[in-house]
Amino acid sequence: MNRIIKFSILLLFLLFRYYLSSQEVTQNDVFRSEILKKANQHKSDVDFYKSASFFVEEEWDSTLVYAMRYLNTAKQNIDLTDYSHYFRGFSFLSKSIYQEAEREFKLISPKFEYYPLVKMRLGQIALEQHEFEKAISYFKELIGSPKDVNNNFFIRKGDILENIGLCYLHLKNFNKAEPYLLQSAKDRELKKDTLALILTYGNIANLYYEQYKDDMAIPYFEKAYRLSKNIKAFNEKLLTSMNMAVVEENRKNFQKALVYRKEYEQWKDSLNDQNKIYEVAQIEKEFAVKQKQQEVNLLEAENKAKVKERNSLLYSAVTLLILLGVTFYFYKEKNKTNKIILAQKARLDELNVAKDKLFSIVSHDLRSSVNALKMSNTKLLDDIGTKNLDTIKDALQNNSSIVNGAYNLLDNLLHWALLQTKQSYFHIESLRLFFIVEQVAYNYKAIMEDKGIDFSMSILKTDKVFADQESLKIVLRNLLDNAIKFSEANDSIKIYTEHPNGIYCNLIVEDSGLGMSKTTLETLQKDTGTLAKKEHEGTIGTGLGLQLCKSYIKKNNSKFTIESTLGKGTKMVVSLPKTTPNA
Repeated sequence: MNRIIKFSILLLFLLFRYYLSSQEVTQNDVFRSEILKKANQHKSDVDFYKSASFFVEEEWDSTLVYAMRYLNTAKQNIDLTDYSHYFRGFSFLSKSIYQEAEREFKLISPKFEYYPLVKMRLGQIALEQHEFEKAISYFKELIGSPKDVNNNFFIRKGDILENIGLCYLHLKNFNKAEPYLLQSAKDRELKKDTLALILTYGNIANLYYEQYKDDMAIPYFEKAYRLSKNIKAFNEKLLTSMNMAVVEENRKNFQKALVYRKEYEQWKDSLNDQNKIYEVAQIEKEFAVKQKQQEVNLLEAENKAKVKERNSLLYSAVTLLILLGVTFYFYKEKNKTNKIILAQKARLDELNVAKDKLFSIVSHDLRSSVNALKMSNTKLLDDIGTKNLDTIKDALQNNSSIVNGAYNLLDNLLHWALLQTKQSYFHIESLRLFFIVEQVAYNYKAIMEDKGIDFSMSILKTDKVFADQESLKIVLRNLLDNAIKFSEANDSIKIYTEHPNGIYCNLIVEDSGLGMSKTTLETLQKDTGTLAKKEHEGTIGTGLGLQLCKSYIKKNNSKFTIESTLGKGTKMVVSLPKTTPNA
């Protein structure tokens, strides 16, 4: 009896260890497909994708490295973080590093979609470390879980019951171990899980042998033996035949015991044959490697003989490559030059188009102004004949407006021509803004009062800038003229300064007039957007004045911006360089 019990305890240990490995195979078949799906959904997270791929391939060291890399990233997805901790925990468990495995599993949040599996792993770790009470607490938490965890992954109820029964068996609490093991056997019988059932029958048999209940233990050994006939696993055949040999020896039926021992030796020889086949395969592999090495040595000797020939070819190839490189360089430079020429030609064509458009619009606007003046004078002569003073006054005011517009157009055209031909005098110096603005604004006050525009000026006498005086006056005249042109009665025009920083002083001309659309604003802000006809009826303008302003502002090392909203007015900002305190 003592011999049987001793052997049965050994059998219990072997069955327990193998049972866990069998369960892992079953779970991984289902779990791998889920992991691959998750990895493919998050290919952009490279470290997570690699850790998942290595996990599926059972490359535990690489899994640990890439999972940790993902956990160290600044931006983490909570779901992927749980997966990464699971990958690391499982890798440590597979490497039998139980404390690290337990630490990683405990970092996983309860919201993890496979959290019941985490509990199963923690129970497994406790069982491996012989912390049976702790393992029982984990496994019992899973008793109430559904058989299909999250509809993706199976934790079989029979597996949980088996583990709880084994824990109680190790604790020598046979009364509690028995119902769990028997329930596990029923579950496996229903599922027809032959391999797991052999292991369960062996554990039940050991349970009864531990209590010296041979009559109850032997039938389970026999069941396990009969089932082993239907499988191909040599280990199970080996262990069940040895168990039956010991059982028959205990019954004093030595003839049957001898039969079982012979069968045991047969399975043992089969295992040995498998091992020998593996050893022969290893020897053949080593021999093949040696043959390959001899071939490599022979090739190395042949290669040495070809070194000189190869070197000469190499030098020739290098020389040829240098020649090709030089040729390619000159070809590339030629292409670059051609591109520059083509770009310059395109720019010249664009300037010619702008020039043609300029003369077309200017000639059109001059003709319109002269024609309007001619018609107004004809009407004025008729009114003089009738001595209608009110009508005469209106006609004279209209004539004055037409003449002023034509004069401003011709003045801008003259300055634009001088600027384009580089004949204009240009001298940048320190200027006081107040006096220049006051002088220019004075010439327009009568026009603004006549049109009913409210005008205000807010410039400090201490505001000093670096600029060319005459070009600055031309800029200011054009900006003020535009503001008046596109303002109506009861609108306002303001000229003031701002100091955004210590480098520039912003001179601002702001009106509450007609404003402009976003399209017109974008066109005017382009360097090539020279001459756009105004979108408001009743206004005469070519855009030449604004283009002239932009050219002079650029030449004064200044900046120019326009802010405008259709129907709400326009704000034109000239950022002029400030004069240093000592200047």
